[in-house]
Amino acid sequence: MEVFKRAILQAGPPESFALQTVQEVIKPQKQMKLAQDENQLLENILRTLLQELASSAVQSGEQIMQYGQPIDDGETTWGHIPRLLDIVLYLCEREHVEGGMIFQLLEDLTEMSTMRNCKDIFGYIESKQDILGKQELFARGKLVMLRTCNQLLRRLSKANDVVFCGRILMFLAHFFPLSERSAVNIKGVFNTSNETKYEKDPPDGISIDFNFYMTFWSLQEYFCNPASLSPAPAKWQKFSSSLMTVLNTFESQPLSDEEGDANNLEEEATAFSIKYLTSSKLMGLELKDPSFRRHILVQCLILFDYLRAPGKNEKDLPSENMKEEIKSCEERVKKLLEITPPRGIDFLHKIDHILEREKNWVWWKRDGCPPFEKQPLEKKTVQDGAKKRRPRWRMGNKELSQLWKWADQNPNALTNPQRVRTPSIMEYWKPLAEDMDQSAGIEAEYHHKNSRVYCWKGLRFSARQDLDGFSRFTDHGIEGVVPLELLPPDVRSKYQAKPNDKSKRAKKEETKGAPPQVEENQIATPASEVDGEGIRADLEASAVQMDTDATATGNISQGGSPTPDEHQKQSSDTDIGQEAGQLEADAEVETGMIDGETDAEVDLEAVG
Repeated sequence: MEVFKRAILQAGPPESFALQTVQEVIKPQKQMKLAQDENQLLENILRTLLQELASSAVQSGEQIMQYGQPIDDGETTWGHIPRLLDIVLYLCEREHVEGGMIFQLLEDLTEMSTMRNCKDIFGYIESKQDILGKQELFARGKLVMLRTCNQLLRRLSKANDVVFCGRILMFLAHFFPLSERSAVNIKGVFNTSNETKYEKDPPDGISIDFNFYMTFWSLQEYFCNPASLSPAPAKWQKFSSSLMTVLNTFESQPLSDEEGDANNLEEEATAFSIKYLTSSKLMGLELKDPSFRRHILVQCLILFDYLRAPGKNEKDLPSENMKEEIKSCEERVKKLLEITPPRGIDFLHKIDHILEREKNWVWWKRDGCPPFEKQPLEKKTVQDGAKKRRPRWRMGNKELSQLWKWADQNPNALTNPQRVRTPSIMEYWKPLAEDMDQSAGIEAEYHHKNSRVYCWKGLRFSARQDLDGFSRFTDHGIEGVVPLELLPPDVRSKYQAKPNDKSKRAKKEETKGAPPQVEENQIATPASEVDGEGIRADLEASAVQMDTDATATGNISQGGSPTPDEHQKQSSDTDIGQEAGQLEADAEVETGMIDGETDAEVDLEAVG
């Protein structure tokens, strides 16, 4: 023990001497970690030393946490007891000693201290919250810490030590996880011991409506235990009639904005009690206090919310008549909160938001308080060569399977007139046209052109309603199918076809449709201009009869200087000239037939 007393007086961090001090006192078998019996021996020594230091502090008249603190200018040092706790906390954190030892010392220290000293001790606990909350220490000492805090709450006055009680509750809320069942009222038990006492007999010499006074404060009996209203219709009728009387009084005596500003507790640094003042002499003043009215009206909303809470048994659910009365009363209560100054509407919105979030906690408790923390999913490594199995759909793909599922759930889906409505081209392609605008800044992931179903449907619509736009798909892709009227000017010019392109495309189509000819002759007749197979047969017959005549009269028909074609005919062999003359005759005959001439007229032109 003397070794620890000397260690307390040493300067410097605990890690520089704490382990050496324990080894000097205990002489453990292992150099770094104590055995179970060695931990028990060390704990007894430390608890005895802590008791001696606390006793010496009380005898000297100093506060426990400041005992032994030297008075130095410009330096802040701890007393003997905080120094001892720091040493033990370091040993527990590094697992040199048993992890629950620090919690046991803190519990002993609070039990032997007054409430004034307990505030300083709890301040030390709050400063070490992060270290005490580590998993290796929390698992060993959470029950001891919970017992310590509960003992402090029992010793404190709920009326006079409100701030200290709040500090303890906030510490427990941060120290324990949300899923800790010890902090949850699983069964929903109400604190029926919180009784509001009020006068039963009318006082002398005070002119007040004592019946209203009794009716008003009798509501607290039902607010204290809302569960008693559901199975007892007689109690609900009595509560409902009393509540109607109170609400009628509030409505008949509305508060003005001046009264609300005069009694606004938010702007005044005033303290208020957590219990109601039930003296009959204060009844008139309390009715003029907006804060007091809000307390009563919020209690009504909490009770209504409990009666309609989800997940109850059928026997605990309110009846239909009771539900209608609850709805009617709730509307009146909310209306009164709106007109209660100051900022009644904002106050009501906040209360509605709180009650809505409360439903989530109710469901969580009804489900057995599952933990909020989700463990990270383990990524499964795909084996080499193993292929990812594609999902199998009942109808072949996801869309058809989903459509079939909807039809099963909704038999009227197939007969719905809105289902068979086909949108117009302008209406359907409008989303894609908006995505094509550069100023819109649509990311590629959300661009409509990357939706295979959307593009497939659009191509089907365009094939039926807009063949011109459908033909642009080959050159420009899906964005070229969008009607040009929907595109911005800067984008429209990209997809508009130029006149030269149109003429080239027409010539290309004519070349594709022409029949194969002799390489020396470049004259071609489009196959699309021939009306029928019968006409072509007549032309071929007339061309065979006119082979000799077309060759002899080729120069006479021109009536002038020879053309380049005639130079070519003269320079070629006789057989080639005959073939060229035959082709020219065929072309002239076909031209005459297309223009509407008869076979006789073609013969006259050839002879002349």
